Amino acid sequence: MAQDLYQAPDYYHLDDLLTDEHKLIRDAAREWIKREVTPIIEDVAQKAEFPKQIIDGLAKIGAFGSFIPEEYGGSGLDHISYGIIMQEIERGDSGVRSTASVQSSLVMYPIWKFGSEEQKQKYLPKLATGELMGCFGLTEPNHGSNPGGMETKYKDMGDHYLLNGAKLWISNSPFADIAVVWAKNEKGRVHGLIVERGMKGFSTPETHHKWSLRTSATGELIFDNVKIPKENLLPGKSGLGAPLMCLDSARYGIAWGAIGAAMDCYDAALRYAKERTQFGKPIAAFQLQQKKLTEMITEITKAQFLTWRLGVLRDEGRATSAQISMAKRNNVEMALNIARESRQILGAMGITGDYSIMRHMMNLESVITYEGTHDIHLLITGMDITGIPAFV
Repeated sequence: MAQDLYQAPDYYHLDDLLTDEHKLIRDAAREWIKREVTPIIEDVAQKAEFPKQIIDGLAKIGAFGSFIPEEYGGSGLDHISYGIIMQEIERGDSGVRSTASVQSSLVMYPIWKFGSEEQKQKYLPKLATGELMGCFGLTEPNHGSNPGGMETKYKDMGDHYLLNGAKLWISNSPFADIAVVWAKNEKGRVHGLIVERGMKGFSTPETHHKWSLRTSATGELIFDNVKIPKENLLPGKSGLGAPLMCLDSARYGIAWGAIGAAMDCYDAALRYAKERTQFGKPIAAFQLQQKKLTEMITEITKAQFLTWRLGVLRDEGRATSAQISMAKRNNVEMALNIARESRQILGAMGITGDYSIMRHMMNLESVITYEGTHDIHLLITGMDITGIPAFV
């Protein structure tokens, strides 16, 4: 088993801008990842398994609903703390971070923001501890970037709702205890519904043969005349704005998380370049390798400050959806480019499971597409700066 020698780069001393609490949270998450995740992650990735044994540890480092108030079982932390935790988890693996992102931003967040007091008390404390795990149903087989075209619908049957439809590419669905599902009512208005495992007509077939996010369980949500109790409707907000608010929270976490993957690749490439000797000297002594490493640390540093500032704005309630889109798009592209360049530095060794780089690269091919594709985020920024939507 390879020793985890990771050292996080901080070229511009960003630590000086973090509080002591932020550093304690970061250090606790980092040590847990080193102890519990990196020793097993290559093996479970090869087997395409989600390591369920880490759920309790994820809960203990605050990965589930860190920003949820303590009265509902959360940690009551700020958004920078949430971002830091996502960064450290994705340093370990994007699939593991996806599990935590879904639980926090796509399940706990909508129940906290849009749920009734009864729903908050019933679900949030158990979601915070990992006793319950959840998933988020928005994407459909025929509707990805255009969620407004969703075909999943529910009818009011008097004493309950009747839900029909399907969702696709759903992280956590194969083992989730509950699903926060977005569907249209008979008037075409989008609402959120809490669907519980065991409800008749509700199934969650798993998606197999993935080359990416192999440590994350992915599947479908199938609703065949599922009876939903009326008290399971999220009453606080309707319309597409509700799930899009959830996606803002998830995309914000991804912007931080992608930096973690980039930092891990850079750290591995830098260490390898110093140790690998060719033509009588370490390959780090050659100009082209120094160019690669220099560009990596420059892009990581830029992303660190972009995301830190976004965290400040989010804590102040001033971060816009377009700003979050910019950070998600920039940072994931940055991380994917660094993974590819790092693989080049390692040569053939870069494709092996002895190093994390190829796994990060494959994972990031999903991260650059989910929670809004790379191109859609570009158009979100374009619309924001021009005032002209280019989606249609």
